[in-house]
Amino acid sequence: MTKRIAIVALLVLGLLARPLQAQHLLIPMDEGQANHLKSYGLAYWVLSKGVEVEWLLNYRGGSFLVSAQPFVESEARVRGITVEKLSEGQAADIKAQILLPDVNQDVMKLEKPPKIAVYSPKSKQPWDDAVTLVLTYAEIPYDVVFDDEVLENKLPKYDWLHLHHEDFTGQYGRFFASFANAGWYQDQVREAEAIARKHGFTKVSQLKLEVAKKIRDFCAGGGFLFAMCSATDSYDIALAADGADICDRYYDGDAIDPRAQGKLDYGRCFAFHKFRLEPNTLAYEFSDIDSRPNPLPSMVPEKDDFFQLFTFSAKYDPIPTMLTQNHQNLIHGFMGQTTAFRSSLVKPEVLIMGENKNQKEARYIHGTYGNGTWTFYGGHDPEDYQHFIEEEPTDLNLHPNSPGYRLILNNILFPAAKKKKQKT
Repeated sequence: MTKRIAIVALLVLGLLARPLQAQHLLIPMDEGQANHLKSYGLAYWVLSKGVEVEWLLNYRGGSFLVSAQPFVESEARVRGITVEKLSEGQAADIKAQILLPDVNQDVMKLEKPPKIAVYSPKSKQPWDDAVTLVLTYAEIPYDVVFDDEVLENKLPKYDWLHLHHEDFTGQYGRFFASFANAGWYQDQVREAEAIARKHGFTKVSQLKLEVAKKIRDFCAGGGFLFAMCSATDSYDIALAADGADICDRYYDGDAIDPRAQGKLDYGRCFAFHKFRLEPNTLAYEFSDIDSRPNPLPSMVPEKDDFFQLFTFSAKYDPIPTMLTQNHQNLIHGFMGQTTAFRSSLVKPEVLIMGENKNQKEARYIHGTYGNGTWTFYGGHDPEDYQHFIEEEPTDLNLHPNSPGYRLILNNILFPAAKKKKQKT
């Protein structure tokens, strides 16, 4: 009997001495992650393979938990992503701690990868797009759509739509004063006018207004809209100006309606109200929404230009919590045609997720429209403080841990979440 007990004891000790078999992989998103941006791409790729992903909100920078399948671990290694192996018990302990009522964390299941569209013209533009840069770097697939596809009602095929350096008012970005003779500007005008004629419009502003309305319908039907730079304010301005000619002769051949300001209907806008149109139609600004008007020098030195992310309740406000996941709470600012939004002109029902209180400006805002949502992010490129036309695009291999670019990728994964009812 004693000999049998000894053998059993040795077997137990042997089992205890063996390493626990990993059942889960934790993709940490705190300072310990080698490549934050590619981690989002890995989460997207895992979802596309039918493997469950859990987003651990506010846990180590918004980490991901996935099944420890060999092909997932191999893919993470190829992409240079930091992962940690966990046993079933270790993963259960982490989730139990996260779900404690007094802990500001939560577990969000991601269901399926969203189908992504980027609104962009077919002609070459002399600037890059931060979203397409980071989607390509993170290896997240997307389709390019433009006015034809929007007007042919192809947006419902997609879950998520991005707008970047666009002008929905029909004024070609107000580049006339500086670039009227540039080849790329003339190509842009020819392309827009050809599309307008194709669809029966006499003016590009009419075309762009109809496109803006189709995008509005996409959002109302449950779509997720994300916009940066000049797409943010020009979109709302176009909707507000429906029925008023706000384009001067440089852009549509006739004068601006002198009563246009009084005809603006802010009730049509997603984000802004009470704004004033820029009266100088040759100026590189559409309105006073932008708190840092071009071409005036920045009011804040680059070294001091930051905005603060709000901390939301993960269990009660899961949507803004997902959209603000980061390993840093203080984000370095960056400029664009539309850099930031005057706080006084943001509608009171809009959720401000990132702001510079000292400058009274919002940088990152969110809201709902119908059954869908929209997010506006000021500035052009989070890792190029003042991006100039015809500059080389940002090399994200040099910025794999960019907190500014992480905010874009939060929006990419947000539609994949199995939504919980917001409690506040």
